Amino acid sequence: MNYQALADKIKIWATDLGFDKVGICDIDLQQHEPALQAWLDAGYHGEMDWMARHGMMRARPDELLPGTLRVISVRMQYLPHQAKFAQTLKTPTHAYISRYALGRDYHKLVRNQLKKLGEKIAQDIPELNFRPFVDSAPVLERPLAEKAGLGWSGKHSLIIDQHAGSWFFLGELLVNLPLPVDLPSENQCGKCTACITACPTGAIVADGVVDARKCISYLTIEYTGSIPLEFRTAMGNRIYGCDDCQLVCPWNRNAPLTEQADFARKAHFDVPDLVDLFSWDEKTFLNQLQGSPIRRIGHQQWLRNIAIAIGNGPFSERSLQALTKRKGVSELLDEHIDWAIDQLNTANRAENRQQQRVIRIVEKGLTRDA
Repeated sequence: MNYQALADKIKIWATDLGFDKVGICDIDLQQHEPALQAWLDAGYHGEMDWMARHGMMRARPDELLPGTLRVISVRMQYLPHQAKFAQTLKTPTHAYISRYALGRDYHKLVRNQLKKLGEKIAQDIPELNFRPFVDSAPVLERPLAEKAGLGWSGKHSLIIDQHAGSWFFLGELLVNLPLPVDLPSENQCGKCTACITACPTGAIVADGVVDARKCISYLTIEYTGSIPLEFRTAMGNRIYGCDDCQLVCPWNRNAPLTEQADFARKAHFDVPDLVDLFSWDEKTFLNQLQGSPIRRIGHQQWLRNIAIAIGNGPFSERSLQALTKRKGVSELLDEHIDWAIDQLNTANRAENRQQQRVIRIVEKGLTRDA
């Protein structure tokens, strides 16, 4: 068997299936086990109990699929045309949603294409045993991607490529073939600390180490409880995820755009007014977000996140009425609504005081002129 020729064909097939880059690596991740254990021991995984439950299996792909010899690691760009990052972040009455979640859920698309890749390989190699993964099993996908040459691990822990930045999804195909492996990429972050500095909550506690308990993505997506008071203001208008560490990364300045129609922004997120989104009942929430990854957080968590965002925005009677109208759904939601109402009232009082100061200054000036 000419495995080099097979590897070359696999990369061509993968490109034909929509993947932007493909790499192959072995399954030895022993060097990552101490860091993974230290991260878990520090409690940085927060309430993501499954991270600890699977333990070191994440670093041992052959425990997921016995007989695995190689991992085919793939990536798929998701940055769409007219991403509107700055526009949304700078408009406090609009909702900011992490770029990856504005279109259809990527898990099914990427996994289906990986499955097709496995089936294509099996046509040539009948004895192939394979299994595709896209955030669907305990796999250290980023170390595997790095090892396969798809990029290097940035200080924000995401994979960065010098030509593609970091706006891409990852996926893995475990196979029982001794394919030739690719060389890892050289880390080119250098002394840059832009992502660390930009993190609104200081969640990047060391190079490549993120304390999920402080991370806005974790708080708005994975965490189901009461958002700690110390992080609510820092969340701003971010209601699902956070892209700040990627937005400031120099390697993303010229990141390529995706041609995948599924990753295009949904129409109702073109002008994502917070009060409008807060008005969705559960049926509307489920209907409007059909096929979206946002759907999995549930309606109450959706409202919880938006309540905080409204509280971080400017005072308006419309916002105040929308919050008040939602009272009584649950104790958890009421707590965040009460906080938001207090924030708005405080902002309103401050604005009134400022207006009074301006009036007094103007009146004093008129008196002098007289």
